[in-house]
Amino acid sequence: MDAVPLVRVSRSGVEESLHLGDVAVCDADGRVVASAGDASRFLFARSCMKPLQAAVSLRALGMPTVDARELAVMCASHEGEAVHVRTVRRVLRRGGLTPEALRTPASYPSDPAAHARARAPASIFHNCSGKHAGMLLASVRSGWDPITYRRVGHPLQRRVRAAVAEGTGVGDLTIGVDGCGVPVHGMPLRAMATLFARLARPERLGDLEPFARRAAASMLAHPYLVGGNGRLDTATMVVSGDVVVKEGAESLTCAVSLPLGLGVAVKIADGGNRAAGPALLSVLASIDALTRAQMAELGAYARPVVLGGGRPVGEMAPVFELRRPR
Repeated sequence: MDAVPLVRVSRSGVEESLHLGDVAVCDADGRVVASAGDASRFLFARSCMKPLQAAVSLRALGMPTVDARELAVMCASHEGEAVHVRTVRRVLRRGGLTPEALRTPASYPSDPAAHARARAPASIFHNCSGKHAGMLLASVRSGWDPITYRRVGHPLQRRVRAAVAEGTGVGDLTIGVDGCGVPVHGMPLRAMATLFARLARPERLGDLEPFARRAAASMLAHPYLVGGNGRLDTATMVVSGDVVVKEGAESLTCAVSLPLGLGVAVKIADGGNRAAGPALLSVLASIDALTRAQMAELGAYARPVVLGGGRPVGEMAPVFELRRPR
């Protein structure tokens, strides 16, 4: 099935751009309860897998080892702001590690103000440094080689792969290399929605249950550490209080409504992040995971304005309806 139009970009009454994509909404049993386009679109999970990866690291560590703030940054694709960097350092210090142990590519912070203050690119500024710090800490505490923790055959990565297979129901995973260097897992879009639904029903994740439950709770408790300034996932978690959201590269965005037990996965076909907010929030509103008042509060993400001469002359707006099985 082809991708379908999800978000229209208009300027002065003229459609300038149209973003296509696919949507899957699933329950914890893996049933597609709503969709748009192709719910089985194949893709890499990218950073949307971080809550599960953090849960695997936490299981290797044992529950009391890190606090909620540290666990939130282990789930993060952060902006590299000072609060993120401080928290990543705290995770590393628990293992007697320094930032030099990180194998994330050196980069500048994503946040413009933090970028301006940075003297040089560094591994700790990379948006995945929290995940890597957690993996390093888990490796040190478990007696695994901390130098090779990114390799597909490393004991930690083997455990991540097994957890991904169990959490998504996809046994024959395609393995690639993520932007930060760790293994990335390929699967249908509906499998990602199922995994996120299981964050609300973590008993479906086997012995990861208490760790996945704590990872989701830490993200809601400290949403700023998960993303940062101007981020869709941070803003949605702050406003909702019960919807866990995680952004990934190439405009894959996943969410779960904890009260409803429904997982959502949205993929913008061209990888354009500007369309992610209108598409995801429209889905969440359609399944009653967000109220009308909450959508109004998230208006800057739900219907971003298009500017001309410094004033609004258009908008980005969703143009799709969910298809529900009869």
